[in-house]
Amino acid sequence: MTETDNNPVQTTEGRRAGFAAIIGAPNAGKSTLVNRLTGSKVSIVTQKVQTTRFPIRGIALHENAQIVLVDTPGVFNPRRRLDRAMVASAWAGAEDADVVVHLVDAQAHLGAEGRDGTPADRKSAEDTETIITNLNRMGQKVILALNKIDGMRRDTLLALSHKLFETGAYSEVFMISAETGDGVDDLKARLAAAMPEGPWLYPEDQSADVPARVLAAEITREKVYLRVHEELPYSAAVETTSFEERADGSARIEQTIYVERESQRPIVLGKGGQTLKWIGQKSREELEELFERKVHLFLTVKVDAKWQDTKALYTQFGLDFDV
Repeated sequence: MTETDNNPVQTTEGRRAGFAAIIGAPNAGKSTLVNRLTGSKVSIVTQKVQTTRFPIRGIALHENAQIVLVDTPGVFNPRRRLDRAMVASAWAGAEDADVVVHLVDAQAHLGAEGRDGTPADRKSAEDTETIITNLNRMGQKVILALNKIDGMRRDTLLALSHKLFETGAYSEVFMISAETGDGVDDLKARLAAAMPEGPWLYPEDQSADVPARVLAAEITREKVYLRVHEELPYSAAVETTSFEERADGSARIEQTIYVERESQRPIVLGKGGQTLKWIGQKSREELEELFERKVHLFLTVKVDAKWQDTKALYTQFGLDFDV
């Protein structure tokens, strides 16, 4: 720091900046953790697994370090083209990062080992084992973060931590609750220390590196799943087809909600259009808060059985169509 006319001037000396990838099974809590670390809503969070379809760069600050967080899609055994694109995106994010955090849902993992483990718990544990196998193949030791530790016995957590650490994939373990913030500050400090020395990559007041039209589409997709998560499987997508800056400072946004079957269209519309109206209202309210301006949002629902094979949608989300 130097001084001119008694006014301190900040320099980049001693600063750190780099990338931290958060990987894990679907619904491990990755988006919640990114939102907690950045202190703002960067990734959508719903009760549906596999809601993150592309790496979202959230930006967290800790003392002199800037941590660019890559919230990857959940890693699982891919079956469809979209699945393959998401998994490839997740591993690419991990390989390019300065540090990797493997987030594990501790409750689901332990539930899978018990007699009453649910199919979802068993699937989560299987996905975790797949990730560990791939991490060992990469030869890069990563940070293990046991998430959702709320209400769990410490001896139980220590036993799980020891069991996973013995796989040889990890350099250290953190126990956290992304939902409440318990233990997250310690993890954040560790990530900051792992960042290489250098100037910050983004302005100090920026919390995300996501195109506005993409973020707008993700927010609307979150509302779709929040409202119709019981009736609608993973067969919906949202595309921002128009994002217009108006002279009065407001934004006019047009979006298309794609479903795969004609029978799913009335689910999104609702009786008398009430479900779509709710989705539009909740999305518009959040977009106005996010963009700090008035938003005019127009939604259309279209049936496209092959939307998962539409290259334009993959391009919108930065996914590789040909993976």
